[in-house]
Amino acid sequence: MSFFRSSVFVLSMGLLLSFNSCAKSHKNMNVCSDDVLSWKQEKHAKNMNLVGQVYEKMSDRFKADISFDEDVVDDFVCDLDALIKEEASFRTDDVSLFYLIDKKHNIGSGYVPKDLVKLTKNSSFDISRNDLSLRPEAYASLVQMAQASKAQGVTLLVSSTYRSYEYQEKLFEKWVRIDGLEEAERESARAGTSQHQLGLAVDFGSIDDSFAQTKMGEWMYENSSKYGWSLSFPQNYEDVTGYRWESWHFRYVGVNAARIQAKWFANVQQYMLEFFDEWKKITQ
Repeated sequence: MSFFRSSVFVLSMGLLLSFNSCAKSHKNMNVCSDDVLSWKQEKHAKNMNLVGQVYEKMSDRFKADISFDEDVVDDFVCDLDALIKEEASFRTDDVSLFYLIDKKHNIGSGYVPKDLVKLTKNSSFDISRNDLSLRPEAYASLVQMAQASKAQGVTLLVSSTYRSYEYQEKLFEKWVRIDGLEEAERESARAGTSQHQLGLAVDFGSIDDSFAQTKMGEWMYENSSKYGWSLSFPQNYEDVTGYRWESWHFRYVGVNAARIQAKWFANVQQYMLEFFDEWKKITQ
């Protein structure tokens, strides 16, 4: 499949003219315009090349779902660069909020998030057990989101959060015993590959498919991205994520990333994280 749907590239000359530097003469104004136009064209060509390189590394399913008009590539790169700058502001003693962890990317047994915040009974949201915790960034957003949902008559129930490598190892073995290895692989992560180990993922409500039809589920689908949360394993994307639909499992990626996910990546978290991971490899 072609990377671009269209080869049309339009520059607005009005935006390229600089009055202060070019108003002395018509000749100077043309020179200035030509210089800026040349710079814009070179930048555009570079962006086209970089995006194309990453695009070619993506899966066939990605290419079937995602394509770009040539005239939006610069805007797309601008958003990716914004994520780069945002990531540079993250704390340096822990992994990025955009860390790619999945069946192909294992974080290992030694990773534990820094400064985990224990979830306790509170007035903002309910908890199903007393051993829950999250990274500080995710916790702060959860509180804000829960207060907003409660103001609209929906109380969030947090059922699962951070899981250690050892906990996930035992959980996966449990599902293997219950369902067999093939089925367990569809619904439970092997130790070291779970988003829960990052301290950024939350399972809400009943932790079953009925969650999607609840008021809580409906509110989350409608509003969670405003607070930086996105559904990790959407319906009909098992070939992309490696897991069947989990209507209850959300990951905190931040407001800007959630916006970019919806804007450019068909609102599929895995697409965004994979593309951004490859983007950093060729631009940093």
